[in-house]
Amino acid sequence: SVELLMGDVVDAGAVAELVRGCDAVLALHGATRRRRLADLWEDATADPNHAKNVNCDAVDRLAREAAKAGCRRVVRVTGKGEAPWSFFSVLINLLGCHAKTWNYEGERRLRANAAIDYTIVRPGVMGVETELAPDALALADDGGDLKVSAIPHAAVADLCVEVLGYPNAARATLCAMTVDQGEGAASYADLLPAVRPDRRAFPGDELRRASFRAVRVGGA
Repeated sequence: SVELLMGDVVDAGAVAELVRGCDAVLALHGATRRRRLADLWEDATADPNHAKNVNCDAVDRLAREAAKAGCRRVVRVTGKGEAPWSFFSVLINLLGCHAKTWNYEGERRLRANAAIDYTIVRPGVMGVETELAPDALALADDGGDLKVSAIPHAAVADLCVEVLGYPNAARATLCAMTVDQGEGAASYADLLPAVRPDRRAFPGDELRRASFRAVRVGGA
């Protein structure tokens, strides 16, 4: 049976209640706030819906509360975000209150939390009506670089659940894309056994600073 509980990821008390008794947490939320003119003279991060609060601080809070509750893993969906000067990164960060920037900072908080395991999923362009061709799934661990492609929401949802059955996918960052028909896998069960935990040193705070510089230049 499934029990539906309403909560708010930016509400510390609600988060603590929501994760109680859970074995794992799927953090699938994301900020939708758009930049406003008033942000030029007001502190935009005071808005609970700001990307910093939703994509970063809330993820940190979820991980800490989940660890206290005895959860074994947090699965977090983010996106490719290590190229702050790319056109699409600048555009999304400019219009979306640094949604990509704070997504990546949320990843950093997860990796820094030694009290709980994580699996970070970086999908391509998700779509409800996107069709999945046969033998077209692709994964790259260690935050590997795959060409951005369309991927069905359902495929990403399947991956988020399936990774929980693979201990080797703990503390791993997975890039999830699709490839041409016949060039990939038929299911994630064909790919997940080969996944390994993160091994490289991911960028630190310098990526956040570069993202803010890129938006200042792009918005000028």
